[in-house]
Amino acid sequence: MSQARGGSPQVDPEKLSQSMLEVAGKSQKLVQDFLSRQESAELISHDDSRHMLQLFQDFYARLMSDPVSLVQAQMQFWQNYMALMQSTSMRMMGLDSDPAIAPQPGDKRFKDAQWEENPLFDFIKQSYLLTADHVHNTVANVEGMDDKTKRKVDFYTRQFVNAMSPTNFVATNPEVLQKTIDTGGQNLVNGLNKLLEDLERGNGELKIRMTHPDAFEVGKDMAVTPGKVVYQNDLIQLIQYTPTTEQVHKRPVIITPPWINKYYILDLRPENSVVKHLVDQGHTVFMISWRNPSPELADKTFDDYMLEGPLAAMDVAEEIAGEAEFNMVGYCLGGTLLASTLAYCAEKGDKRPQSATFFVTLLDFESPGDLELFIDEEQLEVLEKQMNERGVLKGNQMATAMNMLRDNDLIWSFFVNNYLHGEDPFPFDLLYWNQDSTNMPARMHSFYLRNMYLKNKLREPGGISLNGVPIDLSKVEVPAYYISTKEDHIAPWRATYEGAKLLSSNVKFTLGMSGHIAGIVNPPSKNKYGYWTNTRTGKLPADPDDWWEKAAFREGSWWPDWHKWLGQKGGAKVDAREPGSKKHPRIEDAPGSYVRERHD
Repeated sequence: MSQARGGSPQVDPEKLSQSMLEVAGKSQKLVQDFLSRQESAELISHDDSRHMLQLFQDFYARLMSDPVSLVQAQMQFWQNYMALMQSTSMRMMGLDSDPAIAPQPGDKRFKDAQWEENPLFDFIKQSYLLTADHVHNTVANVEGMDDKTKRKVDFYTRQFVNAMSPTNFVATNPEVLQKTIDTGGQNLVNGLNKLLEDLERGNGELKIRMTHPDAFEVGKDMAVTPGKVVYQNDLIQLIQYTPTTEQVHKRPVIITPPWINKYYILDLRPENSVVKHLVDQGHTVFMISWRNPSPELADKTFDDYMLEGPLAAMDVAEEIAGEAEFNMVGYCLGGTLLASTLAYCAEKGDKRPQSATFFVTLLDFESPGDLELFIDEEQLEVLEKQMNERGVLKGNQMATAMNMLRDNDLIWSFFVNNYLHGEDPFPFDLLYWNQDSTNMPARMHSFYLRNMYLKNKLREPGGISLNGVPIDLSKVEVPAYYISTKEDHIAPWRATYEGAKLLSSNVKFTLGMSGHIAGIVNPPSKNKYGYWTNTRTGKLPADPDDWWEKAAFREGSWWPDWHKWLGQKGGAKVDAREPGSKKHPRIEDAPGSYVRERHD
């Protein structure tokens, strides 16, 4: 790299040529490998394309059936565009002018000052926003489509509109253009290298890195709360954590995390670890660490996840702790399994669970949010075909679906940073965990999607049976603490509220700020988000808005409120014990080996 007069960097032709030759050689092999894999993927691609085509054919037919509304929308768009042209012309002449449209609050794409200060880029920005607004309004105002179909069309339209943002292209992103000038184009060379590395890492599929795979190490930088693996079977390792207090509550806490991701979301680092905080509060904590299943576990069922998960954990914890009463905790899908397990225990007369805490858990799947858009009979048949061929749903498929729900934050921001700026993503523990995906056994996942999301059978007494026992959530009578989050896009809080009402227990419903992860992993030391709570006791109001109207806002983390509730359920204090027993000796140090297994 050399410097031009005035200090601006210029491209070193020889160095750039050598870099591009190396990239070209690498990319040629990757492209050949990618093309060779397309034949096997043709059927799946055809099925997906057919589904999308049918959606938009239905939309187009409905749109053309009301030409008056269509013309009115087009006229409004034309008038708005003329206002933008007039505003831009005034700015070009040095005059002040109000914008025709502005980004929504919280839209981080246009934060660079040049999007405001430079008339050209301001015009590009507003032109895009006007077009996006017109497209979204056109979809929203089409009559005659059922609600779910309209939401699907809107969702996929939003994906397309977000992909076409001017921030995602070199020529229309002022930050990227400035970086290209400053580095003499080296940012684009670096970005192309990163693009090819991610294609290679994904076996031809683009796996955009949210953080570097080597930025953290499980057991060294995260999941470091001291403990021992005291039991394992085909599906779980059970971790018992080392006490930090001389005395502990009599009733141990058993945590059932989701198996869609790994358990250490609850034990990221000491300062934000739910596990460490529980241990420091004087609780004996057992954590289920799920296996990252390979195709050999394809026939594992939802029944197996209950029998070999929370039920097995209770048996082991009872023997080790010498106590037959537990406080149970479930997170997301782990909470769905926990509620099913509690109903199973109620039917079997098992009184060991004495309380239950549910983190952002769906039990009633009537309105489960945007994930519902990926699940209907046609899409599920395609998914089951893939799972039956492979034995599992690959972890990257689930991760991609989740990321699509917040594509600007979880896809396109990293696309711009990694491939256009040519920068490494920031090392962030939460995003490292988000990349550490898990597979789903074919039989279990098909049962879950069909009976919960598609048919919503869990809310019906006897709607599903586990291990031959009909499940009835209304028979769950143990007191429950239910924490949901206001901006959750995976388990919307009003939907989780409907599920909480299915229990016959005294439910304390709490609503945290932020979303599915940040609203839960919210330690008091951060003093970042607040929460809403309602002091009303007894059954929850039928309408979640009635609960909301009477709820009081509290500053800070919801954890102390939960710890107070959980402490009251913990029983008397007894002397703390080290992990394990003669019958269940220590197998290895926490976090164990199962959590280190990769889906790929």
